[in-house]
Amino acid sequence: MNHHAADTVVTAQGTVRGLRRDGTTVFLNIPYAAPPTGAARFAAPRPHAPWHGVRDATEPGPTAPQAERRLGSVDMTPYFGPGWIPGEDFLTVNVWTSGAPWERLPVMVFVHGGGFVAGSTRSEVYDGAAFARDGVVLVTLNYRLGITGFLDLPGAPANRGMLDVIAALRWVRKNIAAFGGDPARVTLFGQSAGATIVGAVLAAPEAEGLFRRAIVQSGSGLGAFTPEQAARVTRAATRALGVEPHADAFSCIPDEQLVEVMSELSGIDLRTETHTDPLIGLSPLSVVLDRQPADAVAAGRGVGVDLLVGTNTEEGNLYLAPFGNLSTSTAADVDAAAARSHPQPSRLVETYRKARPQASSGELRSAILGDALFGVGSRRLADAHAGRAAATYRYSFAWRSNALGGELGAAHAVELPFVFDVTGLPRLRGSQALLGPDEPPLDLAARMHAAWVAFAATGNPGWDHYDTGRRATMRIDGEWSVADDPHGEELHAWP
Repeated sequence: MNHHAADTVVTAQGTVRGLRRDGTTVFLNIPYAAPPTGAARFAAPRPHAPWHGVRDATEPGPTAPQAERRLGSVDMTPYFGPGWIPGEDFLTVNVWTSGAPWERLPVMVFVHGGGFVAGSTRSEVYDGAAFARDGVVLVTLNYRLGITGFLDLPGAPANRGMLDVIAALRWVRKNIAAFGGDPARVTLFGQSAGATIVGAVLAAPEAEGLFRRAIVQSGSGLGAFTPEQAARVTRAATRALGVEPHADAFSCIPDEQLVEVMSELSGIDLRTETHTDPLIGLSPLSVVLDRQPADAVAAGRGVGVDLLVGTNTEEGNLYLAPFGNLSTSTAADVDAAAARSHPQPSRLVETYRKARPQASSGELRSAILGDALFGVGSRRLADAHAGRAAATYRYSFAWRSNALGGELGAAHAVELPFVFDVTGLPRLRGSQALLGPDEPPLDLAARMHAAWVAFAATGNPGWDHYDTGRRATMRIDGEWSVADDPHGEELHAWP
């Protein structure tokens, strides 16, 4: 363990003082962009003004405006965090390091999930101490959420939340050496909505050269809304708020009202003649692009960036089990899930039934939901990237949480405590907690966390490359094993 980390660091905007513990120093609530207030909420991020003296970076700061978010009976507080903690200066990063300024440690920058409408750096799971302990400078960031972050508005740049992530990467490029990090060895990683943002950043020309590697955890290379789909959401928002569809009109509306109106945007049918809803109604907001990130990568974007992409084996369980809908699902529910996400639903259901002859209706419904949201778009992104100058790897997380009477399983988000090596957090344990009441395998967190560290340091997580012939995928469970193209027959059934 390195014991040279300084508790005071000089950044481009000013000096910050962190908190040192056991050879690791954490710096909380460091601004990477100016506060997005008033009309600036709907503008591109701007540089933060310098400060004089030493800025205290020992206490967590405010979070992006957001409504409280729950998922039925499972306690997702460690994932979503405390919700909205008001304050203007919330475009900030947290930094964990054990490095001295003269070192050049690998850097990992994490983008949280939360359906583009929730989450923050204050979530318990995103504690970077284990990464710092293992020689990585870990950065987590807040970005604009909801209407200010992702509603597509005339007069405003699109994808403002994603632009925040790119601004944070620019801050890292300029400042991370002072924290002991190597600005030429940055890994951008994220989960869920954060992973979909990572895929979009991978495909964004303005982010080229800002990171060397990327990890997409349960995201989608096909998760973007088309401008036509986004316009439907914008029209619904303007009707609900009683304003004109322009950034100038929205800039006069207080954050509280913008957060409150989000509940009126659920349930919008975003299916068009040429596109399904990539989020199948789970969120009315996403990144908005003319072409999907996977298609942009296939055309040559992100060619020099090493990529690790994967999903959990029972992603869809998170959207069924906490609401009592896994065990009660019927054949009609399976058909409805297919109809919402596929142009030929009967053919899709037939494929899944043939591949899983012993599966219950709930298991089939979960599998279709999980693939619609994450599985198909992750495979497409991996396929698009494979064979490029940089390396491609794929994983499938299969350890089953025994929460909710064993129904949660290897659901969406269950892998996160293992990646961050925080499975001992009390709020993660219990019959309604993310990891359930039972003890996870003793070495699973250590091994999975080490694979992420190895990828950040070397570009290799420790298993075979992925290509479009074999499609080698590491199955992560109590025992690890490589499988070739798992569930390939099902995934091949999607357009």
